[in-house]
Amino acid sequence: MTVTLSRVATRLPSRLDPVDEILERSGRPRTERRLMTRVYGMRSSPTLDTGERLLDLLVDAGRAALRGRPAGMVLYGHTLLVQPFGQDGTFAAALRTGLGLPGADVYGVSGIACTSVLRSIELAARYLDRPGVDADETVLVLGGDQGSLGGASRVIPGFVVCGDGAAALTVRRGRGRYRYLAGAAVRDTRFHHNLRMSDEDAREFGTSSVHGVVRAIREALAGGGLELSDVDWVLPARCNRFVWQAICRELGLGIDRVHLDLLADQGHVFGLDALLSLAHLDGAGRLRPGARCVLVAIGQGAYFQASVVEVIREEGTADG
Repeated sequence: MTVTLSRVATRLPSRLDPVDEILERSGRPRTERRLMTRVYGMRSSPTLDTGERLLDLLVDAGRAALRGRPAGMVLYGHTLLVQPFGQDGTFAAALRTGLGLPGADVYGVSGIACTSVLRSIELAARYLDRPGVDADETVLVLGGDQGSLGGASRVIPGFVVCGDGAAALTVRRGRGRYRYLAGAAVRDTRFHHNLRMSDEDAREFGTSSVHGVVRAIREALAGGGLELSDVDWVLPARCNRFVWQAICRELGLGIDRVHLDLLADQGHVFGLDALLSLAHLDGAGRLRPGARCVLVAIGQGAYFQASVVEVIREEGTADG
């Protein structure tokens, strides 16, 4: 039976901090500030305000994705390894209570940077494809990070500014909004030192990102028996437009098929970028049944993930 994903529930803070101010507070040089704001066109980054908690965004997004239905497992994909709500050992219990899932198993998926959310979807799909699975079994996938905690997590020098947010979707068998077709993961082990890269390493990482994304997309499409011409949209990890122009040249793909509309006002929201784009396109009525999307994540480390989904006509809707 087909493994499907629900519509994506997204939750972003109402506050948007100017990218130039974030870069100035982070001590970045004026040349880099101009590069990010004038050349890359980045204006703002979503930021949790005083009194707001990422945990609350995660719970709110999760409840919206569940729509009152149960789930036996929760997978929480996150990039940052240290977060305030995870330090006292009550996070899993708080999630179960907030989501109304007292008996659910809760697992974190991390250590693979910003590919963790798409990898969680792939893990859920594999889990539900096992022999003897219950037809009604559901996995809730959560994703979210708080880049505004500061330090090296907020700014990736020369690439992008990272923001706060949460998203959720359910993975199940049978009817859903998106049919999960295939996924692929790629790793370049030369960059295991992550954010502690030298300037030379950072330049090489940019080149590696192009090759890694191209390989991941091609492998995911091959896994689904598809060609690039079968794809309507590429939903990107939002690093910057120049990286995606290089990826498109390598793929032979028009940049107009890469959804970069949210880059200016959201920047990079860790592992959520592709899901935010999917929700944005669908909410705007720009996806029709049969449309295929490749969701892409790039993680420091260097990790690359691609997932292919196909839009399904939902019961009781007239889209098409």
